Amino acid sequence: MSVKGLSHIAIQAKDYKATLSFYIEVLGFKLGHHWSLPLFQIKEASMLISPDLRTCIEIFDNDAVIPAQGKRATSEEEIAHGALLHFAFYVDNVDDMYQKALAHGAKAFIEPDYLSLGEPPLVVKNAVIHSPNGEVIEFIEEVDFDRSTKIHSNYSNG
Repeated sequence: MSVKGLSHIAIQAKDYKATLSFYIEVLGFKLGHHWSLPLFQIKEASMLISPDLRTCIEIFDNDAVIPAQGKRATSEEEIAHGALLHFAFYVDNVDDMYQKALAHGAKAFIEPDYLSLGEPPLVVKNAVIHSPNGEVIEFIEEVDFDRSTKIHSNYSNG
């Protein structure tokens, strides 16, 4: 038995409605389910379904008491994090998505560009923004990260 894939990422929204709007109107997610759960002080929570209909983002209101890693930042300027550094979305066009996100309140972090990763080089095109809620989001054009078959075939040929 093994993991089948990533189910969802959970985030806590400073502004619940604005965060929903960003993920739905800008990134193309759709509202899958909405609930409240007083036992955990959850006034509002939603599961948003990504355009690939497989992975989701779970959004909680700012006062919800949910399991979390690290400590909450006490201000916009403070950076606080646990092991999660950012999350990335495949997009058809990095430049277009980057501009769309900025037009809807995201803050620029790394402008669209090509990166060469490792040797032999794997070239990716990406950009990174801070969402209006503060998440660090990477946009990346489709790339095949699975080099294992290419590496193994190189070793068997040599």
